[in-house]
Amino acid sequence: MKVTKMSHRTNCHKAKRKRHILAISGGKDSAALAVYMRKNHPELELEYVFTDSGCELPETYEYLDRIRAVLGIDITVIKPERDFDYWLKYYNGVLPSPQNRWCTRQLKLRPYEAYIGDDLTYSYIAIRADEDRGGYQNTKGNIIPRYPFVDGGMTLQDVVRILNESGLGLPDYYKWRSRSGCYFCFFQSNDEWRGLRKYHPDAFEKACWYEENHSDGRTYTWRGKRQDMHLHLRDIEGDPPDLNLDSFWEKEDDNRLVNVLGDIDFGGIDITNILR
Repeated sequence: MKVTKMSHRTNCHKAKRKRHILAISGGKDSAALAVYMRKNHPELELEYVFTDSGCELPETYEYLDRIRAVLGIDITVIKPERDFDYWLKYYNGVLPSPQNRWCTRQLKLRPYEAYIGDDLTYSYIAIRADEDRGGYQNTKGNIIPRYPFVDGGMTLQDVVRILNESGLGLPDYYKWRSRSGCYFCFFQSNDEWRGLRKYHPDAFEKACWYEENHSDGRTYTWRGKRQDMHLHLRDIEGDPPDLNLDSFWEKEDDNRLVNVLGDIDFGGIDITNILR
């Protein structure tokens, strides 16, 4: 496994060249796209990369190992030069939120852009034909997005089939969570926070610690506010529902972040377009 720690000033590929990169998130769609591209486009010299925020779930790392083993590929792990705690201090203790996603910007996008540098790069993105959302936009213009699933009319059912036929299956976190990402992701539903508390109690406690330790007395919470009241993680009661991986596929549409977070007040900002 190749690990690359990126500075925002780094360009590790000084000679410009044409590249083909598939960024694997640790989720179902990008894993299925890796299978799809290896089968349908063997002529491409694809680079597989994973940008590690340093705050990932253990199940994500386990799934990456499974992808490597099943597909026989190398996945370059890109790590930011500075970690979450550095950037939290930089932003004066303000936790990331749907309207201020500095975590994605500093821990994911900038290290990825630094890894690519100025090379002309075709970036293969796992947005499906049955999704209504935009993809990553590069301001420099040297990263050209490609959407093989959209072009091929591939839907969630196709992703299920690809993962089952390849033997990859789903990441284990889908037993209690509907998406990949950091353990403290503010897009989680209450049931997903309950799942974190059950399956990864140390990570849940760390997320609570971030809410409860602001030296200047200000209050920031991962779940925002409802009716001007902050929603603290420790106020979540009960256990997560018993799920199985098969039920995930039928429930995915009901787990849209718009439905999960739509009744929460984020300072008067309409988050509908952000979440879709």
